[in-house]
This record gives sequence, C-alpha cells and structure tokens, in this order.
Amino acid sequence: MLISVSTLCVKLPSSKPSLKCLRFIRQASCIQRDTKVFTVEEMMPHIQHLKGAHSKNLFLKDKKKKGYWLVTVLHDRQINLNDLAKQLGVGSGNLRFADETAMLEKLKVGQGCATPLALFCDDGDVKFVLDSAFLEGGHEKVYFHPMTNAATMGLSPEDFVTFVKKTGHDPIILNFDKN
Repeated sequence: MLISVSTLCVKLPSSKPSLKCLRFIRQASCIQRDTKVFTVEEMMPHIQHLKGAHSKNLFLKDKKKKGYWLVTVLHDRQINLNDLAKQLGVGSGNLRFADETAMLEKLKVGQGCATPLALFCDDGDVKFVLDSAFLEGGHEKVYFHPMTNAATMGLSPEDFVTFVKKTGHDPIILNFDKN
C-alpha cells in the first residue's frame, strides 16, 4: 500500500524543519506493511521484490568521545565494528551499539527504526556514514525506513543525498567492498 510522506511525519518535533526537509522528495514512494520488522532478515521477504539498494542501519556510540554514528550499509553487509572504528579514526574497540534511549533522544526513533531519514531530528551530535555502494551501484532507488519499521521508503540516490545534506549532515562515504 502506498502512503504519503506527510502521513509518516505526525510524530516529528515541531521545532525542526522536518516537513521542509521532506517536501523536496517529490518522487519518493512509500510501502506500508501490516507488521513491524526489527531485523533485515524480517524485512527482506516484504521488500525483496523492490529493485534497488536496501539498507541496514547501525546506530553506534564512540565509548571514549561519547559521539554517535549512524552507519548505513547495504542490507547484506557484515560489519566488523573494530575495522570500522579504525576507518573512522576512533580507535579499535571504541564503537558500540548505542542504547535505545540514546536513539530516541538523538533521532526520535526506537529500536528497529534506525534510519538516515531521521537525521533531521539530530542537533548535530550524530555523524553519518554511508556505504558508497548506494551511490556507485547504478541503483534507481535506495530504500530506508521512514521513521517507522512498518514501512519502507524508496527514493533516488540523488534525492537521498540532497535530503541528508539539507539536514546539515555531510555524509562520510566509505567503500565497504575494500574490507
């Protein structure tokens, strides 16, 4: 079932330019499911028919500097947090999964709902890391949760990057194929 972007924005903070950030995404398509999914494995049977790049999102905390990272990779990537920490310059062993309380505070979404589309809720505390395969893979659409794990939103890679930049985040693009 297709639903509008504005339907999904009911729980967004009014002090943020939330709808302003989302309005420019004119060609976004949203598919709502009857069930919430909490893992990529649960999600894929519902969306595998959609052509494009499907995401897996990790909300991480740097235990030494107390910084936060949202890492978005292709859904089938296996990520070694020690290797990722080295690539990001935070030191091996310093990245951990952040707890749900931090995700609710920083991105206004709960467990199973991590998404780069929530970056407009962040006040600049979260750094965003994007798998280069989303931009270099020739994908017509890239897919993410739109603030809820009961739906999937697809948009062009160009619109997605424009959105991220409008939130005030400059994505850190990493090539995970080299790992």
